[in-house]
This record gives sequence, structure tokens and C-alpha cells, in this order.
Amino acid sequence: QVQLVESGGGLVQAGGSLRLSCVASGRTFSSNAMGWFRQAPGKEREFVAGISWSGGSTYYADSVKGRFTISRDNAKNTVYLQMSSLKPEDTAVYFCAADARPFRMDPQYDYWGQGTQVTVSS
Repeated sequence: QVQLVESGGGLVQAGGSLRLSCVASGRTFSSNAMGWFRQAPGKEREFVAGISWSGGSTYYADSVKGRFTISRDNAKNTVYLQMSSLKPEDTAVYFCAADARPFRMDPQYDYWGQGTQVTVSS
């Protein structure tokens, strides 16, 4: 059974930093794209950042570009999201996701974690 488990969320003041982790189990994702999404109260889930299977390509929503960094450690089957200069509008539940098919250039996210809450106070 495939599982994606996020951790690292919490309460932080505006301007602060957090590092989210997502550990995958049940299969390896070393050949698969992975990403982070978020959902704020009353809003739809939105894309935050994505990373190719090798880590050589990364993608960001305009709202987080320059502040967030996505990375991965394939040996640990783990993807990270380093978040800096956090703003109150970054408050949301953050979800990790993974593409079931390897080496896909336009990833489709088939597996999802349960999410971790990030709250940024002003």
C-alpha cells in the first residue's frame, strides 16, 4: 500500500521559515515526479511546487517563487519543501503528491498524502 506522509507543519510568525518533509512508502518514487499543493480554508487546492524524478527540474507557483524551494532525496524516498519569508496568506494545509508513472514530463499526481497544517501569524 502506497503512503505519503507529510510532516514539519506548524505555527510560525510572518517572515519565519518551515521545512516540510514527505516520506513515501509502499513503492519507490525515484523515477517519478513529485509535488506540493496547498488548500486554504474556503479555497480550492492549488499547486505550489513540483520536481522532476531526477531533481534536475523544479517548478513553482508565482506566489511562492523565490521564497520556497522544493528538493528530493531519492535514497530516502523523500521530498522536501523549504519555506522562507512566510506570509499569512501561506496559511493552508500542505499536501504532498506523486505521479504513478515514471519519467512523465507532464506529471499527473495520482498519490496524495493526508496533509500538514501550516499557519502563519501576522
